[in-house]
Amino acid sequence: MLQWHLSLIRGIRRGAAPALQLRSGEAFTAANHIQLPKKGPMLATASQCLVTGGAGFIGSHLTQRLVALGHAVRVVDNLSTGDEANLAHLADRLQFVLGDLCDAEVCRRVVAGVDVVFHLAALPSVPRSLKDPWASHDSNANATMRLLEACREAKVSRVVYSSSSSVYGDTPVLPKGEAVEPLPRSPYAASKLAGEQYVLAFARAGLIEGVALRYFNVFGPRQSPHSAYAAVIPKFFQAALVGGEAVVYGDGHQTRDFTYVDNVVDANILAATAAGATASGTVVNVGAGAKTTLLRLIGMIGSVTGRELRYVCQPPRPGDVRDSLASLERAERVLGYRPGVSLEEGLRRTWAWMADGSTTGAGLSLGSARSD
Repeated sequence: MLQWHLSLIRGIRRGAAPALQLRSGEAFTAANHIQLPKKGPMLATASQCLVTGGAGFIGSHLTQRLVALGHAVRVVDNLSTGDEANLAHLADRLQFVLGDLCDAEVCRRVVAGVDVVFHLAALPSVPRSLKDPWASHDSNANATMRLLEACREAKVSRVVYSSSSSVYGDTPVLPKGEAVEPLPRSPYAASKLAGEQYVLAFARAGLIEGVALRYFNVFGPRQSPHSAYAAVIPKFFQAALVGGEAVVYGDGHQTRDFTYVDNVVDANILAATAAGATASGTVVNVGAGAKTTLLRLIGMIGSVTGRELRYVCQPPRPGDVRDSLASLERAERVLGYRPGVSLEEGLRRTWAWMADGSTTGAGLSLGSARSD
């Protein structure tokens, strides 16, 4: 069945018809609608998977892994922060849907025939949400509710939701366990918490199986440094690449639990395959379980790149938290998750990708890149 599915996608890709593109108000016809028989979540045999936000940084890595494991993958992305170049090397092995999950009809169409939904689509960034809180709420909370309603109607087996450690805010407890009271400090954090809680509420009500994963400071290849809202590691690497200064907001002694993207992909696969009796209705931290100051990170990047990284300190930004460290006890107990790639190894892999900026979708040029 999987080979038939992939052959049909290849036929659509190589023929006169373009890859399916959904926008508000456009039709989704039987000719381009692929149905697969229903199965349990992520069985040993091929499953039909939907990755929302699959053209983004984390989503493209998860999509790549799912394809490599032999699953049939459909990606939906509105490309507001993602880039199809991230999926170029997989173009003939998946179905790409250009569409916005704020449109209920798009949600209904993309979940049809799907076993497992990996919901990564979101409008990221704390600073962006402070400038435009309604956009964060609509993309992260409202879209999630529309997607959940569609998943329930389509009898999707399980939803794996990508949440954020930002929901903890500045809670003083370290490490941060899932039982710690969330104290979000930004509209972004609040919207991610809202989406997470909707997924868990649907699961606990027996409407659908759902697992929420709280990511801690994910980094790795395909993460762009060029956006105004870019994360700290790609920005620091970019400064090293061009001989510039890294900007540190605060005194540099604040800590983060930096987590390589392959670890996050591992957690998603585990969340899709874990027994529903133990995993469904549960929120789980996904991190490295180690805290690193930004000043130590600057030193590590200097060692990895062989280039001294100069930095300048600026005042802390509104909404930023002081310290972050994941407790991984529940992740190991419920999912069997342990981070397999260390910060040092992840930095080496990321620098190797960044320094080789010649390959579209795999490297990053100095001139331009889409953000995510």
